[in-house]
Amino acid sequence: MSAQLPVETINTGDELEFGTLDLNYDKMETSKKVVNQLENRLSVKDIMKIQKVFMQPNVEEFVPLNRKSFIDNMFTALGYDIEEEYGDLFDRIDVARDGFVDWNKVTTFMLLELYENEDRTKSSLVPQWKEIKFLPTHHKEPIQSIAYLKNSHRYLSLSKEGWMNVWGENLKLQQTLRVTTDSVRLRDLWVTSMVSLTNVNKVAVAFTSKEICFYDLNSKDEFFCQYKLHGIYNTLISMHYWFNADDGNQAVLTFGDVCGEVNAICFTTALISLFERPTNSTDEQEATVTITWQELFEGNHKCCFTLQHKGHNKEWVRQVSYCSNLEAFISCATSNLNTLVLGWKEKGTTPMKTTSFHVNEGVNAFDYHPGLNLIASAAVNHRVYLWNPYMSKPTGILRGHLASVIGVQFNSTRRQLFSFSKDKVLRIWDLQNQLCIQRLAGIFPKCLEFQTILYFNETNGQLFTTFNNQLTLLEMKQENSECVKSHEKSVTCVLYNSLFKQVISSDIGSTVIVWMIETGQKVKQFTGCHGNSEITTMALDASETKFFTASVDGTVKIWDFNGHCHHKLNAGRDQAADISQILILRRSILVLGWERIITVFRTDTLTEFVVQPSEWKGKAQHQNDILCAAFLPPQTLVTGSYDGEIVVWNNNSEKVSSRFHPCLKRALKSESDNQRHELEEPQALDNFSTVTNRYSLFNADNKDDEFNYIVSRLFFLEGRKNASSTGGANLIACGGCGIVRFWNTFKSLLLAEFEAHVNAASIIMTVDKKNDYLITGDMNGRIKVWNIQEYCLCSSDKVISEVPPMVVATQPHNDCISHLETCVQDGRLLILSASADCSIVLSDVTGSVIGVFGQDEHWRIGECSPPSVTKIPVKTLKFEKIMAQKHVSREEHLVVSKHSIPVAEEEIDHESRLNIWKSTILGNIFRENRIQKKPRPRLSAWGKLRSPIGTFSCLQMEDLEKITDIPKPDFLQNPNEYFDVNLEAADNEKLMFPTFSDTLKVAFDEKSLFPEEILGCEHKVKLLDEQNLNGGKAALKKNTSCVKLRSPQRTIAGIKLRKQLDNSIQK
Repeated sequence: MSAQLPVETINTGDELEFGTLDLNYDKMETSKKVVNQLENRLSVKDIMKIQKVFMQPNVEEFVPLNRKSFIDNMFTALGYDIEEEYGDLFDRIDVARDGFVDWNKVTTFMLLELYENEDRTKSSLVPQWKEIKFLPTHHKEPIQSIAYLKNSHRYLSLSKEGWMNVWGENLKLQQTLRVTTDSVRLRDLWVTSMVSLTNVNKVAVAFTSKEICFYDLNSKDEFFCQYKLHGIYNTLISMHYWFNADDGNQAVLTFGDVCGEVNAICFTTALISLFERPTNSTDEQEATVTITWQELFEGNHKCCFTLQHKGHNKEWVRQVSYCSNLEAFISCATSNLNTLVLGWKEKGTTPMKTTSFHVNEGVNAFDYHPGLNLIASAAVNHRVYLWNPYMSKPTGILRGHLASVIGVQFNSTRRQLFSFSKDKVLRIWDLQNQLCIQRLAGIFPKCLEFQTILYFNETNGQLFTTFNNQLTLLEMKQENSECVKSHEKSVTCVLYNSLFKQVISSDIGSTVIVWMIETGQKVKQFTGCHGNSEITTMALDASETKFFTASVDGTVKIWDFNGHCHHKLNAGRDQAADISQILILRRSILVLGWERIITVFRTDTLTEFVVQPSEWKGKAQHQNDILCAAFLPPQTLVTGSYDGEIVVWNNNSEKVSSRFHPCLKRALKSESDNQRHELEEPQALDNFSTVTNRYSLFNADNKDDEFNYIVSRLFFLEGRKNASSTGGANLIACGGCGIVRFWNTFKSLLLAEFEAHVNAASIIMTVDKKNDYLITGDMNGRIKVWNIQEYCLCSSDKVISEVPPMVVATQPHNDCISHLETCVQDGRLLILSASADCSIVLSDVTGSVIGVFGQDEHWRIGECSPPSVTKIPVKTLKFEKIMAQKHVSREEHLVVSKHSIPVAEEEIDHESRLNIWKSTILGNIFRENRIQKKPRPRLSAWGKLRSPIGTFSCLQMEDLEKITDIPKPDFLQNPNEYFDVNLEAADNEKLMFPTFSDTLKVAFDEKSLFPEEILGCEHKVKLLDEQNLNGGKAALKKNTSCVKLRSPQRTIAGIKLRKQLDNSIQK
C-alpha cells in the first residue's frame, strides 16, 4: 500500500505563521477586482500615451473629452482591453458627473489611486515578530500603568503597591523607586493610574486616597513630589494626558472615577507652571505645593480651568482620553447604556454636552485613530466595534474572539488594529478590509485570573502586555521589502543531493521544494506532505534516491523524488511528537527529539506501508529529551539531550559505553542516577565511564539557566583518523549560550570550548566533509565560518578556551537560522543556509552570497571564477568582537579561503562589446533559454587576450617564435655511427637479409609471443585430441564400428578449433 503525492503546487494557505487568517469571501473578491482594475495595469508608457489623447494638433492646452470620445481615443491609443473597461474608468474619474474629463482629472484620480494602493499594501502586510521576551520586574502586585518618556527614551512601569521600575532604551532595568504619599500608610497605599507629562518632564500618579501627585523628573531629589491635588470627590481609576506639540503651554489632564464622572484640567501655561504657587513660597524652596479640587473647580487658579460631565450613570469609568482634532473627551464603561460617551469641549458650557453609544454588556477599553477618524472599542461580548464619532451606529464589527476583549491599540502607519482577549489571544486586523490577518496564541504566560494592560509604542514597534506583575514584550522585525522568499513560510530544513546535484528544502507549511544548485531554479514542489502539520526535519538515505520527512504529527514518511510515499513510520505512536533529527544507519533508522529514549526502526521491517517502531535495547539513559545524534563507523553512536548530557553507545549491542557532561554538578547527578538505575536493572557495560575529569568554564548554577547546556547539534570529525592515538578532538557539540565544545570520545575528555556567538540563546552548526571548516548560525540570522584544520589535534593539560581562526562573519538572513548544510561544486566549498525568514541562501566560505533560491535571475556556478585569496584584518570585521578571541591581535590577518586561487585583476573595456540581453525583454527570455545550453567558445572581441581567467590562469602564455632553419638530427648526418650497413653502397645493390637460422640467438618462446587467449585455445585443442584419441583406442577394442563413428566427430571438432586458432592468430 502506498500514497501518491501530487507534484503540482496547491495553495490552501488559510494559515499564517502565528495562527489563522479569518477571511470574508466577498471582500477578498473585491480586493482581487481592485488589483485587476485598468489603472493598476497601466505602465509609464501607457500614461504618456493617455496624455497625448488630451492633446490636439496645434493646440498647447489640454482638451477635455466626453465619454464616447474618451473611450474611442483610449482604445486607439492603448490598443488593448475592452471598451467597457474604458467606460468604467471614465465613470470613476468623473465623480461630479460633469459629462467630460480632462488631463487634470485623470492625473488627480491616478494619484489618489496610487496613495490608496500604497495604504492598502501597508495594511495587508502581516507583522513579523521577534521571540516574546519576559522582562524581569520588581513588582509584587499587578502593574497599573506603563508610560514612555520621549525625552530620555525610557519606560516607566508602576504597580499597585507603589513600586516604579525605570527601564532604559535597551529595556534593561535601570532603577527601582517607591512612590509614596503622606496621606496614607505604606500598607494602605494603592496606586490606580499613572501618566507622563512629557512637555514638562513630570509624572502624575493617582491614588485611592482621592489625590493626584505630580512628581518632577528634573528635581535634584530622587523622586520629588512638586504638586499634590487632593480633595477630589471620588476615587480615580483612569487618567490621560495630552499636550499641544506646537504650543506646549496648552495641555489637558483627564481622569475618570468610580462614580461615572469624567473630569478634565485644561492648562494654559503648562511650561511656566501647572498651578499657581502660594504667595509666601519661593522658587528656591523644594516644598510640595498642595492644591484642593475645590480651588480648581471654583476657578481660583488662572493658569488652568476644569471641565466635567456625568454621562456614565455612576458606572466605573474604565478609560478616558482627550482627542484634540475632535475637541472631545472619550470615555467608556462596562454598562449596557451609555457605554461609550463623547464629551464635547465647548467654552462656556458646564457641564459638557455628551454623545452616547450603547453596547450590550459594556466596553473594557478603546482607542482612537485620528487619521481614519475611527474609535475602536473592546467589548465584553467578544467583539470589536468601530465607530464614527458623528454616527450613532458602528461602521464595522470585527468578529473572531472567543472571549471578552480587554484591550485595543491602533497601528496608525499600517492602518491596523491590535485586539487582546481574556483567553490570551492577540489578533491583528486589517482596517481596510476589516479582516484578521494574524492571530497570536499560546505564547503568553499561563495564569487563570489576571489584570492586563496593552501598550503599543508605534515608533519603536514594541507591544507591551502585562499579566498581573509580569511584563512581556513583543517587538516587530524590521520590514525588508526587497527580501527574496524561497518558501511562503518559514524554512525548517535544507539538504544537498550530490547524486542529482539538487537542493531539497522544507517549511512549516508542509511543503517540500527541489532546486537545481547550479542555477537556483525550482524543479519540483510537493505540497501537503503531512497535511497541515509542520515539517520539522528531513534526511537522505545512503543512495540519495529517497528522502525522509518528519512532522509534528509524530510520523516520518519515506519519499522518492517523483512524489511517491513508500512508507509511513509511526514514530510518535499515534501521538504528536516534536521530531528534531532522523539518523539513517545501515540496518536501522533512528528518530529523536521528543522523549528520553531512542525510537528505532529496523530496515528489515520496512515491508508494510505503515511501520511501527522496534524496541531499543539500551532503554532510557538520558534524564531529558534527546535532541540530536551522530554516528562514527563502525559502531560508535553518540546522543545529546536537552540538559547537555552526551551519551556514547555501542550501536551493535545498543548499550552505553560512556557518558559525559560539561557541568560538574550535572555530571555527578547523572552518575548517581545511573548507579541507582544499575542497581535496579543491572547490566554489563564494557569500559563504562560516567564522568569526565574536565568541566566547562561557562558554568550556569542558577535554576533559570538550567538548560543553558542544550546540545542542538553533534558532529564527528571523521577526517581525523588518528584521534585515538593523539588524544585530539573527534566530536563537536554546540547549543546553549552560543558555545561550541570539542570532545574526545575515546577518553571522555572535554578538550576545548569557546563562545562562537556572544549573547546567543542557542546556535546550530555543520562541518564540511574534510573537517576543515566549522560553520555556525544563531537566532539573529548571523553565520560564522571557523578554520579548524589545526584546532585540537592533540591532547592538552587543560581545557582550551582560545577560539580557532575565524574566516568570515556575515548575516545573510533577518531571522533565526534553522539549518546549515555544505556542498562542493566545481572545487568550491559552498554553504546552504535555511532561515525562518522564508529564504535559502547559497554562499561560499568567504561570505560571498551567490544567490537566494527563488530569485528572478538564475545564477551559473560554473561560470563564476573562484574567489581570490585575500587577507582581512580582524579589526575590520563588521560584527561584535568576540570576548574569547583576545589572543588574536589587531595586526593579525586571516586567510579567507583555502579553496581559491589567485586571479590577476585585468581592466577590460566592457563598453566595447554590445550587450543587450539585460536591457530588453526579448534578450532576457533568450538568455534564460540559452543558460540551459552548453556555452560555446567564442573569440575575443577586444583584441589580444593578455591574461586568461579560468583553469589555466596561473600559466604564462607567449607567442611562438618563428622557425627559419630546421636542423637535421644527428642520425641523418652521421648514419655510419648508428647503422652497420653502408647506405651509399646499398643504393646500387639489392640488400640481402640474413636467414632466420643465422640471426637466431635465443630459443623461441611462444609464451612471450602469443597472448594467453590463443595459447589457451591451442591447449584445449590438444587436450581434446588426446581425449578423442584415447577414447577411440578403447572403443576399437570393443567395437570397431565405433571408431568409424567417432573419427569424424574428432575431426570436425578439431577442424573447428583449429579454424578459431587461425583466425585469432591472423587478428
